[in-house]
Amino acid sequence: MASIFTKIIKGEIPCYKVAESADFFAFLDINPNAKGHTLVVPKKEVNKIFDLEEAAYLGLMTFARKVAIALEKAVPCDRIGISVIGLEVPHVHVHLIPLHSMNDIDFKHKVSLTSEEFSTLANSISEAFDTSEV
Repeated sequence: MASIFTKIIKGEIPCYKVAESADFFAFLDINPNAKGHTLVVPKKEVNKIFDLEEAAYLGLMTFARKVAIALEKAVPCDRIGISVIGLEVPHVHVHLIPLHSMNDIDFKHKVSLTSEEFSTLANSISEAFDTSEV
């Protein structure tokens, strides 16, 4: 059975897409720790990050870096935090979280955004995303 992320990638479930390449997909987390919390996933469904082939792992990190650079341009923050936990969805995913404090990376604290705020934010990050070499 396809993961929720595979369904998002295929367009079966709506999302606030930030960036996409042939192999990777980035979208806003709908239950964010902080404004701009973004998930970066490989399009190929693999359960655990270290089960990715080396080229896919390196590609994911390279794509996530590009997304993080765009995210930092679009969302004022002190830095972009990165987390890979992977227990909640059996599909590799990297969390990119704009940080102002350590509380922003604590998955117990969430922020609420309206649909319009999500759309505006996704567009801002997408516009800042460097599409060269994607």
